[in-house]
This record gives sequence, structure tokens and C-alpha cells, in this order.
Amino acid sequence: MAAAFGVVAATAAGSLPAQAASGPQDTVNHALGTLQDLQGDKEFGNAKQLFGRAQAVLIAPRIFKAGFFVGGEGGRAVMMTRGPRGWSQPAFYTIASASFGLQIGAQQSEMIMFVMSQKALAALMANKFQFGANAGLAVATLGSTVAGATTSNVGADIIVWASSSGAYAGISLDGTLVQPQADANRAYYGRPLTPREIVIAHEGHNRAAWPLVHAMDQL
Repeated sequence: MAAAFGVVAATAAGSLPAQAASGPQDTVNHALGTLQDLQGDKEFGNAKQLFGRAQAVLIAPRIFKAGFFVGGEGGRAVMMTRGPRGWSQPAFYTIASASFGLQIGAQQSEMIMFVMSQKALAALMANKFQFGANAGLAVATLGSTVAGATTSNVGADIIVWASSSGAYAGISLDGTLVQPQADANRAYYGRPLTPREIVIAHEGHNRAAWPLVHAMDQL
């Protein structure tokens, strides 16, 4: 099953719509739009408190899912950490998943993962992180109509806000693979950088990311 997941996830990520294959700056721009969508979600009024508590966030502005009987989903994301002087520049990630079942249709979702603990941040800094495979992490998945996130999920290592539209109702994270996107990090910062070097050591700088960083600092 693990081998099958790898093949299908790779196939899904490689066959995403053209929009999902856009450049890193497009991912940054769309991440800013996702922040605005979250702020406009009246049913999720505690988002600002979550940003204040989170050690990092992973923003996936456009996750595409499509399939007939065998479904695949994937997209690109940025991760930022919060430090004493504000939020870091973004590190780029890919998200890929495979699911099996009677699934017909297509869906686009946007998602923000609030990284609430150091062990969750360390897991996402690793080469690959798969939801459901790390039993030591508690993950709380919230829909766009769920309120009270800061009180009902205090012990969660990762809290996920997701907003979906289309044929699928909601978003499933089981089996989802999150990994750094080295080529995007290299292209955006002009040299090879790991996520840790970007979001912890602050070795990457791109003025084009300032609007996103500024928006995060205002939350």
C-alpha cells in the first residue's frame, strides 16, 4: 500500500491543473488571498487568536483534487514561522495525497495549518511528513463553519482550517504528504536554501514576499 500511495501521489502531483504549476511568486500572492479569506470567515472568529499562539503556519492556497474512482490531490504551500521581530519569509512546500474510493468530480480547496508545537514544527522541517504516519502528533481538522477552535483543540499540535468548494465536501488529511520544494526555494531566493535556513536562520530575503509578511505581522 505504501508503494501504491507513492506512485499515485506522485502521479497526482504531476498531473495537477496548469494553475497549480505556477511559479513561487504566484503561490505567495495566492497565500495572501487565503489569509484574507480566513479573516472574512465569520464562522471562524478565533483565527486571530490561533495566529497569536502558533509557532508557524503552512498556507496552501490552492489544493486541487480530481479523479474517477482513484482520486488524487495536491498543490503548493508556503511555511512561515513567528519570531521576536515578526513573521519570517516563506519557505516553499508541496502537498500531495492519494485516496481510493467512489469519488467523482473535482474540487479546489484552500488550507492553513497552524503549527502549535515545537515537535510539529520539527516534523514539518524534515524531508517528508505524512499525516497519519506520525502517531506522536495530534491533528485537529476544522471546516470553515467550525467555531471555538482555540478552546476545543488546546492540546493539538497542528490545527487545520480548510475551506472547500466543488464536488467533495471537506478535506481529508490522512495520508497527505508534505515536503519541502527545493527548486522553488532556490528559484525564489537565488541559491539553495533549506526551510530551516529560510524560516529559522532568516538567510533568505525576497522583497516580493513583503506584502505577505506584512499581512501576517498585522494579524
